[in-house]
Amino acid sequence: MEQAVISGVAFNRDEAKITVAGVPDRPGIAYAILGPIADANIDVDMIIQNASVEAQTDFSFTVHRNDYDKAIEIVRKVTPHIGAKDVVGDNRICKVSMVGVGMRSHAGIASRMFRTLAEEGINIEMISTSEIKISVVVDEKYMELAVRVLHRAFALDQAQ
Repeated sequence: MEQAVISGVAFNRDEAKITVAGVPDRPGIAYAILGPIADANIDVDMIIQNASVEAQTDFSFTVHRNDYDKAIEIVRKVTPHIGAKDVVGDNRICKVSMVGVGMRSHAGIASRMFRTLAEEGINIEMISTSEIKISVVVDEKYMELAVRVLHRAFALDQAQ
């Protein structure tokens, strides 16, 4: 099997996370939450919806830190109308990504990334994957450490 080509570690420190907890699991909920966000011209990056338990789920997404106050205000107005239980947010997160080719088709890339972060005591708050990238959201205070240890774990500091 051809080896995955990891080309680098990318990061974005200007992120904020909003979680709508106890969301009724029914059609249209994602739109009910993100429609008003889009109407306010706020870009959304990562979106995570958990598996439903007893017809409820949690719905999390990230926005640029500059849009956090406006976005959380909008979501707090929507929450009573959709029957969600709570809204929480964190405007001190960052996104760290492993970038390369064949990320999804090579077993072990995500596992090594997660193990490397765990060994440093870095908690992963969100995960998103694609064919070219594995991204995690972590507390911003760990951004530089996360980038450094991932760089080392994937031998990106060595000449090719």
